[in-house]
Amino acid sequence: MLVTYTLKRDQKPTPEQIEEIREAAKRPIVFDEDCPEMTEEQLRQFRRVDPRTGHAPCPKVSGE
Repeated sequence: MLVTYTLKRDQKPTPEQIEEIREAAKRPIVFDEDCPEMTEEQLRQFRRVDPRTGHAPCPKVSGE
C-alpha cells in the first residue's frame, strides 16, 4: 500500500505520521510483476528525472 502526505514548508508531520513512517521503514521491500527488482545493468542505466522539467539531465560530453 502506498500512502502519500504533502506538507507545506511550515507544517510538521503529526506524531501518527511519524509512527507510520517508522513502521514502514521496518518492512521489507516487496517486488512483484508491476514492480520487479532491477538487474545490475538496469540500475547502471537508470537516470533521475528533474522534477522541474520532467526530463533526465543531459549527459556531459567529454571534451567540453
